Amino acid sequence: MATITFYEKPGCKGNLRQKALLAAAGHTVQAKSLKTEPWTADRLLAFLGKLPVTDWFNRAAPDIKSGEIVPENLGFEDALHLLLDNPLLIRRPLMEIGEERVVGFDIPTVDAWIGLNNVELPEDNIEACVHGDALSPSPSPACGRGEKEASHGSCGNH
Repeated sequence: MATITFYEKPGCKGNLRQKALLAAAGHTVQAKSLKTEPWTADRLLAFLGKLPVTDWFNRAAPDIKSGEIVPENLGFEDALHLLLDNPLLIRRPLMEIGEERVVGFDIPTVDAWIGLNNVELPEDNIEACVHGDALSPSPSPACGRGEKEASHGSCGNH
């Protein structure tokens, strides 16, 4: 089984679900805060560089949901600067094993990468914003617009 460095927003229930799935598959998860990691352009691009710029972003982030930031309208340099200035805009989790890196939690990708054997896989979107019950993704558009996490769960886009 693998030991995975897992960059998350601490307290995010979506990331909690993802870590639980990895642990249930027998992997060791070493969680680190996406917010406090000392990101550099080179370090961040080691994760994101192979993806289109539009796939770098956390689509549940308030500035993206509100239309204030439109990833499709950003060039490479502008997008990179935005992410370095505000790591909560980064699509998560970022996962790393040695020199191998994965962005987001696409179940088929993670399964092909390290295996999710003998684990009951959720049918819903495991990257979705989660409120209240950690097993129920919420479509709430208000998530992350200043409400306290205690009342809305922890969607991780604050």
